Amino acid sequence: MSTIDIIKIHRDALPGNAPLDCALCPRLVDFRIENQLKYPDYFNGPVPAFGTPDAELLIVGLAPGLKGANRTGRPFTGDYAGDLLYPTLQKFNFAKGSYGANIEDGLSLNKAIITNAVRCVPPQNKTIGSEEQNCRPYLIEQIEKLPSIRIILALGGVAHNAVLSTYGEKKSAFKFAHNTIHKLSNGLTMIDSYHCSRYNTNTKRLTTEMFEDVFRNIQDYLK
Repeated sequence: MSTIDIIKIHRDALPGNAPLDCALCPRLVDFRIENQLKYPDYFNGPVPAFGTPDAELLIVGLAPGLKGANRTGRPFTGDYAGDLLYPTLQKFNFAKGSYGANIEDGLSLNKAIITNAVRCVPPQNKTIGSEEQNCRPYLIEQIEKLPSIRIILALGGVAHNAVLSTYGEKKSAFKFAHNTIHKLSNGLTMIDSYHCSRYNTNTKRLTTEMFEDVFRNIQDYLK
């Protein structure tokens, strides 16, 4: 089975995925075309969510990394952030199999789904407000059509704000803070974590122990 076939299976298994030819964000489309020419072997498209329809845990990141998910077609796969995220998911029984940093490694998730606030890779890994807004309907659809979701893990401030905007919550009422649990007005729960990026781990802003503490809280919540 080819990489594209596997990506299509992921797309078809879950709601709320952007079309592969999504044209909502001109800046991201231009960057996609640039990367298609520069990296013809990369996926270079809106990265679909990865996980199971019975997910109780929804993990929301910022956007695909240029040489990570934009290359492989699976969230957090092929870059440093995935090297921390997926082994942690395995340790806490949210993932099965071996993480090989590529979409053909056979890894699967257990009652969890991973997505991004913005589905296309942005230049310099920085999104802008209009792009986050354009992608919001996909996040809304994903959450609404996956009724088993009980807790949302927001990786970083952009993901935190994207979830709040999805539900029209006041950001001043839900300050981002690592390992903090927020009860949203619609009954869902959100927990924050610093993003598991290389920068955050290299600077010790986020350690493995801190990240695992977040998942202990998630596990306790889902009992």
